[in-house]
Amino acid sequence: MVGNHIKIPEKKNLGSLEKQTVFKRTEELNTTNSQGTSLGLSENITGSLTYLFGFITGIIILLFEKENRFVRFHATQSIFVSLIFFALFTVSGMVPIVGWLFEAILLPIGLVLWIIMMLNAYEGKYSKILYVGNFAEKQFQRKVNKKKLEVN
Repeated sequence: MVGNHIKIPEKKNLGSLEKQTVFKRTEELNTTNSQGTSLGLSENITGSLTYLFGFITGIIILLFEKENRFVRFHATQSIFVSLIFFALFTVSGMVPIVGWLFEAILLPIGLVLWIIMMLNAYEGKYSKILYVGNFAEKQFQRKVNKKKLEVN
């Protein structure tokens, strides 16, 4: 007969095993980021949604969200990145052969960038894309400086 030689860990060791796994319980995920937005969602979900349909969702969420700086940053960055990609695709589509090859290279780059930015926003990171992220960040510094001047 074949015997089972697998040892079942004691209950006290299971707690440390759960902390080591990449799969977290929903209770643990919800406690990490409890700040809400004016849309009624957590800021990481709303920040991730700003990238969903590019500049369209970026503009919609930017119009509704007035206070949360994290969501407004990602909405502004989403608008500018998607408009840049839209312009690049439009211009390269007008150029025969070379432009089409450029589009074939640009498409997977845009797709990977889109997924990375959505995941970073969902994880609560302020990930900036070269010049666009700096520009989006400066938009909020101007507003903060104007509010400081109005208060004084």
